Amino acid sequence: MLIDTHAHLEMREFNDDRDEVIKRAREAGVEYIVTIGTTLESSRDAVMLADKYDFIYAAIGIHPHEVKDILHPAYDILRHFAQHKKVVAYGEIGLDYHYEHSPRADQKRKFRDMLREARKLELPVIVHDRDAHEDTLQILSEEWSPELGGVLHCFSGDIAMAKRVIEMGFSLSIAGPVTFPKAEALREVVQQIPIEHLLIETDSPYLSPQPMRGKRNEPAFVRHTAEAVARIKGLSFDDVARITSFNAMQLFGIGAMPAKGQITYPIRNSLYLNITNRCSAACTFCVRYHTDFVKGHNLRLAEEPKTETLIKEIGDPKRYAEVVFCGYGEPLLRLDVVKAVAVEVKQRGGRVRIDTNGHANLINKRNVLPELAGLVDAISISLNAQNAELYNKVSQPQFGIATYDAVKEFIREAVKYIPDVTATVVALPEVDVEACRKIADELGAKFRVREYNVVG
Repeated sequence: MLIDTHAHLEMREFNDDRDEVIKRAREAGVEYIVTIGTTLESSRDAVMLADKYDFIYAAIGIHPHEVKDILHPAYDILRHFAQHKKVVAYGEIGLDYHYEHSPRADQKRKFRDMLREARKLELPVIVHDRDAHEDTLQILSEEWSPELGGVLHCFSGDIAMAKRVIEMGFSLSIAGPVTFPKAEALREVVQQIPIEHLLIETDSPYLSPQPMRGKRNEPAFVRHTAEAVARIKGLSFDDVARITSFNAMQLFGIGAMPAKGQITYPIRNSLYLNITNRCSAACTFCVRYHTDFVKGHNLRLAEEPKTETLIKEIGDPKRYAEVVFCGYGEPLLRLDVVKAVAVEVKQRGGRVRIDTNGHANLINKRNVLPELAGLVDAISISLNAQNAELYNKVSQPQFGIATYDAVKEFIREAVKYIPDVTATVVALPEVDVEACRKIADELGAKFRVREYNVVG
């Protein structure tokens, strides 16, 4: 599933073949389209188009090019349009200092006006920012409410700006320019920013992606942007389609979120197993306290899966680089299930990895690592801190202050029985990464730093 979060299907460029364009989008796997108003007239037409097609939604607003001509009654008209059930955002609004079809003073004043209108309507905003980064950030910081959300469409800022607007509650939308040969700066932003903050768009009929340069852009071409993002981030096309669609659904309130928790879920070329939501720690940074979803997958289980169900869902494990016990809990709370499934995976020629908090010996009251020998190819163990006091603070283990030493001993023992052992930490401000790296080295394990608030 793909969502084109920014198109202008109501524009005259589509008058001769609009229905065919929409049909091609559906054939290309585009599940939803948000068509964006730029004037009063195009906002009206966007709403009419959304009313006609159940998979098209509308945003209403006035583009910075057009604001010099609007009077206050225009806001009353937009407010009327916003009452339609298919209107999901206020925009396209913002600043454009590249062409300056409207004076900068008018742009800034009207941008503030429309942000205030959007706040009253409780709609997320779609922001246009071209060569106006500083003023855009200033006005958003003064006028916007992070809880309402929004998106900087066709993002063109640098990494520092990207991080700042994300802190302000905004998503970044990536358009066709990410495919352009000279767009290295944009690709660097895409590479560094977690995909949980990204949307994809066409901005059609403008900004055709590189494979379609010279042609009118259209929503079907959003696939090229998704493919480029996948290459940059080392994800699969399906990952990018699923995650960016989930992000758009959350922001705009469109579509139906997956209601049932998944017990197996693919990310990149690995298959993850979600065998329990129980855990022996309550880590302060754990994403499960904030959402049911990881990389667009619902991981909140109604019940724990049986061994036979897991084996059936895995199918042929050789389809994947590895089968990973992970999910929304501590997998070694179900040691017998892990062993039984791992036996089947290994017999069928698959590779097994476990992501664990390292509490298994405390949970099971014995050294379980000899039981995993020959069944597990790799294990990733959360070290999380450079000392017991900090570990107890950030991980909040049910076994108390002694847990940290037990985790280190688990890592030391794991090296004896499992070929590939990695100790990990989350890059929290209070964590001394280099001290943790030294501890991992002393224990004989590899070391990896996990980015805060990024899972999967």
